[in-house]
Order: sequence, then structure tokens, then C-alpha cells
Amino acid sequence: MNVIRSEWTKFRSLRSSVYTALLTVAIAVGMGMLISSGQARGYLEATPEERASFDPTNLSLGACFYLAQLAIGVLGVLSVTSEYATGMIRTSLAFVPRRGMFLAAKAVVYGGAAFVLGQVAAFAAYFSGQAMLAEGGAPHTSLGDPFVLRAVAGTGLWLTGVALIGVALGVLLRATAGAFAVLVAVTLVLPLVAGLLPEWFGRWWPTMAGLSVTNVVPNPDLLGPWQGMGLYWSCVAALLGVALAVLRRRDV
Repeated sequence: MNVIRSEWTKFRSLRSSVYTALLTVAIAVGMGMLISSGQARGYLEATPEERASFDPTNLSLGACFYLAQLAIGVLGVLSVTSEYATGMIRTSLAFVPRRGMFLAAKAVVYGGAAFVLGQVAAFAAYFSGQAMLAEGGAPHTSLGDPFVLRAVAGTGLWLTGVALIGVALGVLLRATAGAFAVLVAVTLVLPLVAGLLPEWFGRWWPTMAGLSVTNVVPNPDLLGPWQGMGLYWSCVAALLGVALAVLRRRDV
């Protein structure tokens, strides 16, 4: 508990943590409204086939997994790289020589903070986005509709995983710029170019597989909601395991 309390103190003392939290929610709400408003106009001109695949819930959550994820990922990266940048990592590891406990405490504190923040961002994006869809005359949903609550809460759970990926990359690369560049590549760039890659890639790439939980309208090209989330979290856990192995082998 003392180790977790220490990590919580670090989290609260980082000014970047507050800014990142506010930025995550602001992006989720602002971009969610813009995306939903644009899609509402597009729905009125859509073909019957396009209307059949229209997923109001997923559209409102789009800002979370395209842009807000970067802000919450930075939270995880900075939890580690800020200590390397200031040299505080030596003090931290001297205070907590059991490196497994050190990394576990970071995962608990920053993962827990990301979970709360992710849920706030997801629900804020959902409600603001649905309001814009309704205002534009497009179909919209409520939390009581089938699978909607799963999609919204699942988005927050997915964002938690992104933060933990950031923690692992911070440990592996020890530099903010490098860790953030890799985070952007694996969570944003590769999914955006998935249409240019083999068809299996979009189905099995972990971050894309995890996002299947956000689909209310089934997508036959993706894994099932919980299959995809299971694959995603298995890979998050594996990456943290690699980070722990590397942390134990290094002097610092």
C-alpha cells in the first residue's frame, strides 16, 4: 500500500496529469460532437445500404479511439519517462528495490486513473454525440438500447489499455518522444492504414480487435466484442510482462 500511495502522490503532483485529464475529456466531447454532426448530415444523403450499417453509438465514440486515446496514452508514457528525465527513477528504485512491485504500483495507479478518466470521456462523448445526431435528424440511441452500455463502458476499458501500453513503452524506451511515437504508430497510424494492408490485419491487430466492443451494429470483418477485447488485453498484459523483464535486467 505504501508503494501505491507513493505513486498516487507522484500522479497528483504532476501538473501534466491534470492537463492531460482535461484535454482527454475536451477532445472526446468536442470531436465527438463534430464527428456526430457531420455524420448526421451524411446520413440524410446516404444510400439504403449505408443507412443499414449506420452505427450511431460507435460514431459518437469515434473521438475517443481516434484522438482522445493519444492524450490518455501520454498519461501512461509520462508516468515513467518523467522519472527517467529527472533522474528520479534512481530514487524510486532505491525506495522500491522489488521492480515487479514498482511496475505493478504504476500499473494500478495509472491504470485506475485512466479507467475513471476513460469512462468519463466515453460517456461524455456518447451523450454529446447522440444529442448532435438527434438534432441533425439522424438515428440515435439511448443507454437502455441493446449493447449500447457495453459499447460505451467498453470504450473506457479500451482507453485504460492504451494508458497501460504507454506505461510499458515508457519502461522499454525510457524517452517520452520515442515512447509516444511508438504509441501513435501502434494505436493510430496502423489502424488508419489498415485498408491498405492484408484483410486479416484489421481483424487481428490487437488495438483494432479490442475496438469491436464499441460496435452495436455487428461487423462481420471483426472479432466478436469480448473475443476482441480478450485478445487486446492479453497483448497489453504481455507487453507489460516484457517491460517487467527488461526493467529487471537493467541497472536503472
